[in-house]
Amino acid sequence: MYIAAQIVGGIVGVWMAHLMFELPLWQLSLTARTGSGQWLAEAVATFGLLLTIFGCVARTPAAVPYAVGLYITAAYWFTASTSFANPAVTIARSMSDTFAGIAPSGVLPFIAAQLAGMLLAVILGRWLWRAK
Repeated sequence: MYIAAQIVGGIVGVWMAHLMFELPLWQLSLTARTGSGQWLAEAVATFGLLLTIFGCVARTPAAVPYAVGLYITAAYWFTASTSFANPAVTIARSMSDTFAGIAPSGVLPFIAAQLAGMLLAVILGRWLWRAK
């Protein structure tokens, strides 16, 4: 249910943005985001986001919302992929033919890169913040 809610929320958010900017509601992105550099950037973005969350949860849980916002803002600028870092965001952004979009053909490789970044973050996070 949580995954479905994220995907539906992302799509509805894209549609709201289109309506606010008086764009056609239904779009598919034509923005190609592909290649090893983009995929590495997306793995790095996801890895860093999850380590940020795990570190905050381990030390200062109340800081998670601020840390996530700050991390995503920074990662937008320091990653070549512009830091989607979430499969639901990737799916939603495929439905917007704006500068923020990703062509549908790029969605699965981006999600694969996000899963790789997640796996590495979980491994390192468990090592860094082991339960004592």
